[in-house]
Amino acid sequence: MVPKLPHCELFYMTSFQQALTMVFAINEINNNPNLLPNITLGYRIYDNCLRLGVAFRGATALVSGTEESISDLNCKGPPPVIGIIGDPGSTHSIAISSVLGLFRLPMISYYATCSCLSDRKKYPSFFRTIPSDAFQVRAMVQILKHFGWTWVGLLYSDDDYGINAGQSFHQDVQEFGGCVAFSEILPNDNNQKEIQRIVGIIQGSTAKVVVVFSTSSYLLPVVDEMAWATSPVLLAPQFKSVLGGTLGIAIRRGEIQGLGNFLLGLRPDNNSQNNLVRIFWENMFGCNFDTGGREGEKTCSGQEVLSSTNTPYTDLSELRASYNVYKAVYALAHAVHDLMQCEKWRGPFSGNSCADISNLKPWQLVHYLQKVNFTTGFGDQVSFDKNGDALAIYDVLNWQLSSDEAIIVRTVGVVNEGSTTGKVLTLDKDAIYWNYETNKPPQSVCSESCPPGTRRATKKGLPVCCFDCLPCDATECKACPNDFWSNQEKDHCIPKEVQFLSYEDPLGISLTTASLLGTCICAIVIFIFAHYCKTPVVRSNNSELSFLLLLSLKLCFLCVLLFIGQPQLWTCQLRHAVFGISFVLCISSILVKTMVVIAVFKSSRPEGKGAIKWFGAAQQRGTVLVLTALQVVICAVWLSTASPTPQKNSQYIRSIIVYECAIGSVAGFSLLLGYIGLLAAVSFLLAFLARNLPDNFNEAKFITFSMLIFCAVWIAFVPAYVSSPGKYAVAVEIFAILASSFGLLVAIFAPKCYIIILHPERNTKKAIMGRGTQNK
Repeated sequence: MVPKLPHCELFYMTSFQQALTMVFAINEINNNPNLLPNITLGYRIYDNCLRLGVAFRGATALVSGTEESISDLNCKGPPPVIGIIGDPGSTHSIAISSVLGLFRLPMISYYATCSCLSDRKKYPSFFRTIPSDAFQVRAMVQILKHFGWTWVGLLYSDDDYGINAGQSFHQDVQEFGGCVAFSEILPNDNNQKEIQRIVGIIQGSTAKVVVVFSTSSYLLPVVDEMAWATSPVLLAPQFKSVLGGTLGIAIRRGEIQGLGNFLLGLRPDNNSQNNLVRIFWENMFGCNFDTGGREGEKTCSGQEVLSSTNTPYTDLSELRASYNVYKAVYALAHAVHDLMQCEKWRGPFSGNSCADISNLKPWQLVHYLQKVNFTTGFGDQVSFDKNGDALAIYDVLNWQLSSDEAIIVRTVGVVNEGSTTGKVLTLDKDAIYWNYETNKPPQSVCSESCPPGTRRATKKGLPVCCFDCLPCDATECKACPNDFWSNQEKDHCIPKEVQFLSYEDPLGISLTTASLLGTCICAIVIFIFAHYCKTPVVRSNNSELSFLLLLSLKLCFLCVLLFIGQPQLWTCQLRHAVFGISFVLCISSILVKTMVVIAVFKSSRPEGKGAIKWFGAAQQRGTVLVLTALQVVICAVWLSTASPTPQKNSQYIRSIIVYECAIGSVAGFSLLLGYIGLLAAVSFLLAFLARNLPDNFNEAKFITFSMLIFCAVWIAFVPAYVSSPGKYAVAVEIFAILASSFGLLVAIFAPKCYIIILHPERNTKKAIMGRGTQNK
């Protein structure tokens, strides 16, 4: 089935105002004889329905057209549109611009603020008329710095805008000596349990300033602070006690002459391609154009009066996003205008050529858009820096306790990188309390004094009534020493919790028990083999190498104890050395056993009678000794050049010190493990090739199985070790040692002990040789 097209569930009056602002700007440009003369701009409007898939489909429809058949197979000529205004969302803009950038088709967003969109390598044709979050964060930090607020909380929305802004804020605050008391992500699913948890953190914190990077939809359920200080939904009376006194950084407010009359002059028509206006009209007046004679439904006449309504559509007092739309359209128009002013043989392209308006390439328009520089009718300069970002201009707002509206305190600029324009944010001492409309201070100024032991959170003589009385540690933050952390009241430094894998830890107890259990089992097997050393099962399996293998396995189990307990210099140095040497001794013994099995089998054939003389007892001991000596050399070089040392690590959790052993040299540790892996791989390969020898030489089968277990454990160890934090990395390494040691012990020695203890009648030379003959 062809999938059904998604439909929008809600109609947003504010968004429709922004769309009509684009139409107004285009009409204004078409009627301007000084801008794009003899050129008429057209447009298409798509609703993104607040869904990424819908927005992406709309963008591709604008770029490639909606025709199902292709008339020109050479695909010549300009694209259906020369540029896109939108998308307002950062997440949508990231996805769409990633594709449009491949074709260098310009996209100008009026509300996408994610600082990640400034990456010219990923988004080469993306521009915006709203400042990047990087500038918003700087403005926030400058305000905090101005008032001396160094102990603050942070809330941010769970989207690209909030996450990137939150990360930038963390970095910038630390640079000027501030601290973040708490950092919480606002849930996007109205999770009441999570919201209550966040509220509890805010109420329990001693931080009296909370910084928020979020849209109102994320913030409303929490309603503690807000990011964009002009959201009308937060002006409701029930929010006064929570939001009173809030400082907000809002995008620049502008005025557009003639827009109000244009919006009020809108009328629906019967054009099927203009159904947005009909949907708008039905939502505005609560009627329906096609009632079908249904009773109780109001029919739209199309003559309803828009001027009698009071909605965000008709509200022109806060033209912020719409003003950005207006600037975006004019930026695109000025870019096309500059492109058309190019003089022949003096162009900026190859061979000093100019762009052909009849066959315009998108990348040519991007070139001119990057150099756009004009002034709006409201007096604002519009241009883009090297990253496609607009000049950063904000309105700093203060929500008055005694007023139903947020008043503009001061318009400030933040200097763009690589730009010489703009102003660094400064605030006059009484600026945030000044009434913008009357240019007078508030009527009432209280002068109450604070109780002993407290003070006002003010600076430079600001009115005392604007802040609560706070404890004298409340607005200043002093960093604790490296091994200390602030207490719950945030007024003293207390020692951080020291964490390591100890013998008292349940995990440490379990691993120690497993280590001692493996050691005891090895001792029992050694006793059994020593007691039955004259029997055929023990003698036929090279008893000397078997005892050496059991001794090395015992050392493997015991070396685990060096990994548990508080790290010290000698334990850090010994743990990997003992572990590496023990395992090489173990694997080299298995390797030699495998080689002996192959040699014995070959010597049983006429053509290989001389093979066994090269694998006598002396050669076996010498081979094990040489292979082990190489690991000893590796460990000696490692310990003498970059020895492991104990260190205190607070990178995992800032309030906890993880006491661990730094390996010193990654190359040394890798070489140690790599050598063990090489010997294991060779042993496995030889045993695998010899697995089909006659039954009386079936030692190769047990070795194959044991090495398969060994290799599987250590292959799984590497990713688990790298991804495990703190003491759990140590636990992962111990687990790998124990698992591989038990695997070798059980796979090689369990079958022999089974015959020796439970079936002594099979522990005879006749029985062993007889089974071999029968199988032949």
